[in-house]
Amino acid sequence: MTVSIRALGLSAFLMGAAGAVSAAECIAPANPGGGWDFTCRQIGKILHEIGAVDNPVQVTNMAGGGGGLAYSHVVNERNDDADLIVAASSATATRLAQNAYAGMTADQVRFVGAIGIDPGVIAVAADSPFMSLKDLVDAAVADPGSVAFAGGSATGGFDHLKPLMILREGGLTDITKVKYIGVDGGADAITQTIGGFTQAMTGDISEIVGFLKSGEVRALAVLTEERVPGFEDIPTAKEQGYDVVAGNWRGLYVPKGISDERFQEWADKLGQVAASDQWMEAMVANGLAPFTMVGNDFQGYIDGLIAEINQMSKDIGVIQ
Repeated sequence: MTVSIRALGLSAFLMGAAGAVSAAECIAPANPGGGWDFTCRQIGKILHEIGAVDNPVQVTNMAGGGGGLAYSHVVNERNDDADLIVAASSATATRLAQNAYAGMTADQVRFVGAIGIDPGVIAVAADSPFMSLKDLVDAAVADPGSVAFAGGSATGGFDHLKPLMILREGGLTDITKVKYIGVDGGADAITQTIGGFTQAMTGDISEIVGFLKSGEVRALAVLTEERVPGFEDIPTAKEQGYDVVAGNWRGLYVPKGISDERFQEWADKLGQVAASDQWMEAMVANGLAPFTMVGNDFQGYIDGLIAEINQMSKDIGVIQ
C-alpha cells in the first residue's frame, strides 16, 4: 500500500494569504497524557508560536469510546465549526474501518493531514533464522502456520494488520491462516518473540529501541517511505519489494461542513508546523519520524487505508 477546542465565542478571520485564525480549539479524544493529547498540545502550541493562529489554541480532552465520543460530537454538534481541529491517528482510521464508532463513517469528517509517524516495524529475535523480510515472508507464504506474529494490539488491531499487508504483497491469498498473538503492549510482544513463542514481532519502532540497543532483536523492516533517521541500517519494506507504508501517524481531522477554502487553510497551517524547527525538536524528543501529507493527498491516503483495513478485517472475521 502506497502514510479541542471550541471557538471562544469569536468567529475566525483571515489575515492576508496566511489566513490566521483568531481563536481555535483542538479536541484530543482521550485523557491528558496520551498520543492524541500530545498531538493537540504540540501542534496547537506551535501554531501559535509560528503565527498561524492569533491566540493560543484551546485544548479540550474528550475521552470515550476510543475516540468515538469526540467523533460523534464533531459530526452531530460541530459540523460547520471552521475553527475546530481534532487529533487523529492510525487508530482513528482503523476503528472507522471496523465500524467501531456506532455506525459513524469516515466520510462524515475531512482528514486534513499528518505530520509525523511512529514507524511500523517487523522484528525478530537476534538468533532468528530469518535474516531478511523476504526470508520471513517466503516462509509464511509457503506455510502460514509456521510463522506466528506477536503484537501489542488485539486481533484485528493495527499491529495485526501490518504483517497481513506485507504478506498479501508477498502473494499470500488466505490471510486467515496467519497466526497472531495479541498481548498487552509492544514490550510483551518482544518478550514473546525473544522467548521463541512467536517468530516475529509487529509493532512500532519506538517500542523496540531498547531491545535493538541491547542486541536482543533484529529489525527486518521499517514500514516507511524512506529509512528512519537514526535507524538508517534498517531497510524499508518498500525497498525490499513490499509496497507497504504503515505506522502510527499523528494528524488531524476537521468538520466536514467547513468550506474547501478553510480545509486548505488548515492543511497549509499544518504544513507550516511540519516545516518548523519546533516540530522537528518535538519529533526527536518523542521518537517520531517525518511523515508529512496534507490536504487532498492525505484525504486520498486515508480513503485507501480505510478501504484496505475494512476488507482485511472482513477477511479475518473481525467484522462482517
